[in-house]
Amino acid sequence: MEIVTDQIETFSEHGLALRSGRTLEADIIVTATGLELQALGGAALSVDGRDVTLSQTMTYKGMMLSGVPNFAFTIGYTNASWTLKADLTCEYVCRLLNHMRSHGYRQCTPERPEDDAVASEPLIGLASGYVLRSIADFPVQGSRRPWRVRQNYALDALEFKLGRIDDRAMRFSAGAGGGLSSGRASAGAAAA
Repeated sequence: MEIVTDQIETFSEHGLALRSGRTLEADIIVTATGLELQALGGAALSVDGRDVTLSQTMTYKGMMLSGVPNFAFTIGYTNASWTLKADLTCEYVCRLLNHMRSHGYRQCTPERPEDDAVASEPLIGLASGYVLRSIADFPVQGSRRPWRVRQNYALDALEFKLGRIDDRAMRFSAGAGGGLSSGRASAGAAAA
């Protein structure tokens, strides 16, 4: 038995003709189309009756989407255990819900920065074929926090467990007729 790394040029009478010119003899060839990633398991989102195009949203802390209220998801680490990030996400969402309850908020919505200071980048920074085939349908990440998806458990643990909930990117609402509050306004009010 031997493992060969090469590119397939074509099928031949005896197996596979490789780009290097070598023929890899084979009695049976099993073809596969490859894995296709599906964002959010294929769920369709809408806000106020308007469909959300995932590729036009930016991830907030790698767990929420800009312009989509009260919605969180999990995307784990690609360089460590997936569940490490999933656990941090769950803890952060619990902190967020407790913050909302204690302040009488019914809604929280990450707001994508309107300036060009935060560049868009692919959500998953891998060059695997299965990622590249699907990444255009995924939300994007930003070039800096809190829009950047970090692949660093230690930094995420500090931010998710101890960081501010009412940052400048999150807008809170008390619901119908309750008015709006942004992290910026809350921080300013706390300082006053």
